[in-house]
Amino acid sequence: MMIAEKNIKKIQEFFDLTNEDYKLRKFKLPVLVYEVTADKVRYSLWENDLLEKFGVENVDGWDKTEELVFCPDWIQGDDDFDDEDDDF
Repeated sequence: MMIAEKNIKKIQEFFDLTNEDYKLRKFKLPVLVYEVTADKVRYSLWENDLLEKFGVENVDGWDKTEELVFCPDWIQGDDDFDDEDDDF
């Protein structure tokens, strides 16, 4: 099942880590719609108005695929884990 992420900072973090060049400025309210399968993340970027009109449950495709290791931890549901506070 596809998951929708509306937090702009998380969306930007996702694209920073995956080295994809998306222009978020051209979206009024961008939504990252993604699905985690095995070791891959399938995703596409939607406009919030369209997604609310048709619903996440009706998204049946994706634009790109990325290796899970290059994605942020919150993609896997590990949002509670914050490694910025670690002392090395």
